[in-house]
Amino acid sequence: MQLFFMQACFTQTRDIAKATSMRFLSRLFAATVVSMSVFSAHGATWPDHPVKWIVPFSPGGANDLVARAAAEAVSKRIGQPIIIENKPGAGAILGADYVAKSKPDGYTFLVGAAGVVTNSALRDKMPYDDSDLIPVSMIAVSPSVIVVHPSAPFNTLKELVEYAKKQGPDGANFATAGSGSTPHFVIEMLKDASGANFTAIPYKSGQESVTAVLGNQVTVTSESSVVVLPHIKAGKLKALGATSEKRLTAYPAIPTTAEAGFAGVRIGHWAGLFAPKGTSSGIVERMHAEMQASLNSKELQDRFIPTGIEPAPGTLASYVAFIASERDRLGKIARKAGMRSDH
Repeated sequence: MQLFFMQACFTQTRDIAKATSMRFLSRLFAATVVSMSVFSAHGATWPDHPVKWIVPFSPGGANDLVARAAAEAVSKRIGQPIIIENKPGAGAILGADYVAKSKPDGYTFLVGAAGVVTNSALRDKMPYDDSDLIPVSMIAVSPSVIVVHPSAPFNTLKELVEYAKKQGPDGANFATAGSGSTPHFVIEMLKDASGANFTAIPYKSGQESVTAVLGNQVTVTSESSVVVLPHIKAGKLKALGATSEKRLTAYPAIPTTAEAGFAGVRIGHWAGLFAPKGTSSGIVERMHAEMQASLNSKELQDRFIPTGIEPAPGTLASYVAFIASERDRLGKIARKAGMRSDH
């Protein structure tokens, strides 16, 4: 009887131990799964193959140049190649739509520009919603510089305004890269700030509009500092003002529009990274962190600053706020001016 009791106790103890062990293993497995999920969600296992950045413009433009320089720097930090793929067309909508509809797995990003925040205000229909693209990191800003031919009979922005007011109801001719382009926004801002009128002369690109001013065919234009700075330094264009809060690091002789008395004329040719909606916060935060480290590096600053491109490091929250603010601010300007995209 005693032997039977001892065997029964042993069996019960063994069963309890076995059950306890199974519960422990089950909990350990669950904890491991959760841990792995958290590990993956925070981008610790990402990336394990090349990443693709979509540039919604043709090769060689300001956005493309910024993207390639930044991609090279960031790829060294994440340990995987970043492949630049150009998908121009429809005012940058084709490339943005491609990313918006891509798998949100952290391997496809958009190097967006102002069109990301203005296209929905310029068009009746969009193939994607603004919310389908989430901000990841600002990269850089190339201020728009208002330029004229060296022979122009004015040397400051105020003198340009006075000149425009004397030209009758149509004012001065102002070359743009098309309806809804950054120079078009500069026109509307300048109108509001000065009371002068300007007639938009649309070209297919900013490069063409600059060529028109170089040839003295159009009075004035406003274009990315990276595009016009070489012509300014060569004496082929005269700079009247930079539409930025601070003077250009590469050419501080150019006053800002605010210093000239037109604080409302503020816009830049910026480039920033976006991801498809649904991309994990961990991956977004990791990419943002690696971009910030790259922007603060001497290597990337030395590539950007001399060309007139200003690195734009900042928090993810500040970038999200910037996108929301610009969408609201520029949207109001577009609606007031009746701007419609011609792309």
